[in-house]
Amino acid sequence: MSKALVEEEFVPPLSWRLLRSLLFALPPEAAHNLIFSVARVLDKAGFWWKKPLPLAPVNLWGLRFPHPIGIAAGLDKNALLLNLWAHLGFAFVEIGTVTPRPQEGNPRPRLFRIPQHQALLNRMGFNNDGAVAIARRLEKRPAGLILGINIGKNRDTPLDKAASDYLSAFRILHPYGDFFVINVSSPNTPGLRTLQTKESLRRIIEPLHASNTPAKPILLKISPDLSPQQVEEIKETATTLPISGIVACNTTTQISYPSLGEGGVSGRPLKPFRTRIFQLLRNFPLPLIASGGIMEPADIGEALHYGAKLVEVYTGFIYQGTSLLKEGIKKIQSCTLALQQCTP
Repeated sequence: MSKALVEEEFVPPLSWRLLRSLLFALPPEAAHNLIFSVARVLDKAGFWWKKPLPLAPVNLWGLRFPHPIGIAAGLDKNALLLNLWAHLGFAFVEIGTVTPRPQEGNPRPRLFRIPQHQALLNRMGFNNDGAVAIARRLEKRPAGLILGINIGKNRDTPLDKAASDYLSAFRILHPYGDFFVINVSSPNTPGLRTLQTKESLRRIIEPLHASNTPAKPILLKISPDLSPQQVEEIKETATTLPISGIVACNTTTQISYPSLGEGGVSGRPLKPFRTRIFQLLRNFPLPLIASGGIMEPADIGEALHYGAKLVEVYTGFIYQGTSLLKEGIKKIQSCTLALQQCTP
């Protein structure tokens, strides 16, 4: 591994730090909605155009990613700003989590910043417009932007009926996604994480595979809180079922902020948990996507070092802005080896 992927602490530009300070004066979800509202107005005015960025291509699942860095699920749940992400130069976007029916999610407040730790705590609860509305929106998705769709079950669907929700969302959205991610690891839908067992995954994945025509990659997003034994079971399951890869990982509940209540923590405190999962997945034969705790370019390099083919950002983007993307691509390119060799 080249030492070119290791650097001093990353500091975003002053312009982003000033904008961030203004946005952080608002409650987190209010700031999120404000930015999305302004961006949608600019989108309708035709403001966005794709900016060329230096390339570090990755070929995966028959798709050519211009570089490894994309947007993680949760930031653009409803596929509202795809033109913006293309304009900024992200290689791909994972939208969702999308459920078959629309749902409001958990009561507010449900999203919290922890600036001293560069973290977020959320208990959003799969708030989204539902598969049908999002499918209609995706009929006008921008050309050239690779799209992943993260799917889940509705909160009021019993766990023993969860497979039908995943299948319903998958069938509706199948024509519009380039790859799909099964979310069984969010801590904010009661009981969802209990679906990370071999039998539960078989009941979910086999019907998806039967409906997967034309064939598109189906990935599994796992929890950072799994034990080594559970990770071993996931590894065995993933290699015996028609799964194309793993997204590691979701938010953690191993870190708590009692004054904020329950929820999953993302951002810098999540990094060691994600790294642990990647170490447990060492030499895993299927492609891995690193998600969680990607806060600076060096984190991108480390994720590639541990075997990730792609890297997703969300909380890092909130705190560091677009410079995380641009400097991350430069850092990847500075590696003296090809991306395919940047593995342990």
